[in-house]
Amino acid sequence: MIYLHLSPGFEPYGPSVPFKAFIFNGGEPHLKLTGPLPETSVLITTRLNTFQDVGLLLVATDALRRAGADRISLFVPYFPGARQDRVMVPGEPLTVKVYADLLNAQQYHQITVFDPHSDVTPALLNKVQVVDNHRFVEQCLAQVGDCKLIAPDGGALKKIYKLSEALGGIEVVECSKRRDVKTGDLSGFFVSGPDLQGASCVIVDDICDGGGTFVGLADELKKHGAGDLYLIVSHGIFSRGLEPLATSFKRVFTTDSIREITHPLLNQLSFSSFLPHLLNQ
Repeated sequence: MIYLHLSPGFEPYGPSVPFKAFIFNGGEPHLKLTGPLPETSVLITTRLNTFQDVGLLLVATDALRRAGADRISLFVPYFPGARQDRVMVPGEPLTVKVYADLLNAQQYHQITVFDPHSDVTPALLNKVQVVDNHRFVEQCLAQVGDCKLIAPDGGALKKIYKLSEALGGIEVVECSKRRDVKTGDLSGFFVSGPDLQGASCVIVDDICDGGGTFVGLADELKKHGAGDLYLIVSHGIFSRGLEPLATSFKRVFTTDSIREITHPLLNQLSFSSFLPHLLNQ
């Protein structure tokens, strides 16, 4: 298998097939392979952070097929639109299905996604391989030590209990919050169970965007006697930067699924460090 790494700086498995990519003056993404393919089985890796990234993926797929590739797989760790997996307010699109339909039309041999937001994403994708967060979290916890796992809300409970079981039965603390579906405002954080008695607590979730959920929950955990607080998120968007998290958390862990980030608070793990099996698709 050979690799085509479309996103600059994101080369978890390499080296990449050489190519040149640019944007035409009209705004269209374009790509040209600059050499023959040594094999016909190709794994494309990409971050789909913008719709232009999707366009580049589609033209790259076509270029590979025209160059002789007959088995093309795709690794897109953060699936775009995954949080828009249901229509909450009349007039909204089902965005995750829009992206899934575009990729399904390419008839990839396999599409691999990492820790998707919900079961909706894999349900919509054809020939999908879902990689859970267990190995990633295990590597993070090796740097934390003894701790309790914190489920930030009801939607995370199923995944975090599976995680706990996979890691030997680490204690889980269930939490909840209320969100206004029209405004997105958060309120009413709640931590179940007895006093935490100074235990280190690790919140595990799939996405950190602005971080408001985790800051609010951290305040409530401290009221319930938590010791050091840590945050592990599979996909770190950090739209407000890391500073809002710095007053609440001793350490934040994420992957390089969105972009490379350097910050004293952050440990960022590359997929090549915990997903070597993708090399053998």
